[in-house]
Amino acid sequence: MILYTFPVLTAFIDRDLEMISPAAKIKPLEFTQSPIKLPFYFILQFFQLLWFLPRTSQYLCFFGGYHSVLPVWFGKVFGKKCTIQAGGMDCINMPEIGYGNFRKKWLRKATIYSFKNCTLILPVAEALVKQDYTYDPQINPKQGLFNLIPDLKTPIRVIPNGFDTDFWRDLGTERKPFSFISVATGTSNSSRAIVKGYDLIEKLAAAHPNWDFTLVGDSFFSSSNTNISVLGKMSPQQLRDLYNSHQFYLQLSTSEGFPNALGEAMSCGCIPIGSAVGAIPEIIGDVGKILHQKNILELEQLVEELKSSPLEELSKQARERIISRFSFSERQQLLIDSLGLV
Repeated sequence: MILYTFPVLTAFIDRDLEMISPAAKIKPLEFTQSPIKLPFYFILQFFQLLWFLPRTSQYLCFFGGYHSVLPVWFGKVFGKKCTIQAGGMDCINMPEIGYGNFRKKWLRKATIYSFKNCTLILPVAEALVKQDYTYDPQINPKQGLFNLIPDLKTPIRVIPNGFDTDFWRDLGTERKPFSFISVATGTSNSSRAIVKGYDLIEKLAAAHPNWDFTLVGDSFFSSSNTNISVLGKMSPQQLRDLYNSHQFYLQLSTSEGFPNALGEAMSCGCIPIGSAVGAIPEIIGDVGKILHQKNILELEQLVEELKSSPLEELSKQARERIISRFSFSERQQLLIDSLGLV
């Protein structure tokens, strides 16, 4: 049995469980993101790992952090494989915007210990291994595991996310011209909103009151722009319908690993506009626009360029790119192979 630990249950976790469960029995164990509950969860997790120890063949963690320390330790002590899927903030140090595990002393120590002592690291993007960050000039350009842990010796294998393109599909419904959508959770926290690029979206909306913007994922996010609609968390079916009613998807993150919503939206035919961070340029390729520096004037220029582009063709190409490069089955096979389940 594989014990799968993570700080919070997300759609990404659900998809991993769906991918792995046909090949092996897998038990999810949720940790916590609350600093107040941290001591209790360390004790709880210790006894959970002890209880399941006789039936555990290996450990799998999503993100490196507090929740991965004990699985890594158990793996070393009892000779069991422990794999960490690096997802984003665990490979980043951006105190300038209040983001990344490496900006906090004890979280940094937990993350470094986990990555240095686990068996295998599976980042979702090459940029999380090492990158020279240039998108926001105020932020230190040296990001990624090798820049933040120079003496890291743990084997690394990059496995991009994959998408169920039979579900995330173009429904052929009418899309409102110059309608933009972006999806992110926790954006009522101002730091998180900046990480997800909502500050730029606010500026774009203010400058173009005749364009429509929909921000999905946190109903507590507030905007003074009347052309911005804020929605809470949606079911997959609701989200698919929303993607299909919008023309463009905005992924203007200041930092990112491999954003799931971008792939879902493109698979539904949204034309992507994204920042040059993480795997975003790799996902978008030449079917949308890449914002190379955090600059509202450059962003407006990219949208203007799209006005004279063949939008229907770009919409089809966006979906085809996800089908051909980021399939569910390909990630599933790579994941199962890396965990030694074949």
